[in-house]
Amino acid sequence: MDTPSAPLRIEARAEPGATAADWVRLGFAERCRSRLVARLDGGAEVAIALPRGAPLRHGDRLVTTDGRIIEVVAVPEPLLHVESSDPRLLARAAYHLGNRHVAVEVGNHALRVLADAVIERLLRGLGLEPQRLDAPFEPEHGAYGEAHRHDGDTARIAPVIHEFRAR
Repeated sequence: MDTPSAPLRIEARAEPGATAADWVRLGFAERCRSRLVARLDGGAEVAIALPRGAPLRHGDRLVTTDGRIIEVVAVPEPLLHVESSDPRLLARAAYHLGNRHVAVEVGNHALRVLADAVIERLLRGLGLEPQRLDAPFEPEHGAYGEAHRHDGDTARIAPVIHEFRAR
């Protein structure tokens, strides 16, 4: 009788330049979770169990318990994209989005958020014209690279500003 093999697990990050043997494609919400089951491009199912606090980014490398390197790929998802040459208008929009704890990706004269009808109305009410598009979503983590939480605990992560090219 064959005994089932242990499931493939990821419990650590690999060095940034490590050569990937396979890829895992994840949306923003999945990349924020520290525990999930996913399928690699090669077909294998993998259980991801990482320390809490630092979301995965496109291009991050992970290492499986058997030593394979897996690269994270941010999949396209429905977004709202707003552009303006008026920095005050974009600052007001960013303020209102942040006040609602909406994750925001900052670009050159532009902002992106996950598509949501209520947020779309808010942006229109501020005088912006949201455009719908599908693209990978890489929002800011917050000031000083600390993940914001309401339980009083913060997770230290590297401060990174992610830029996308405006259309």
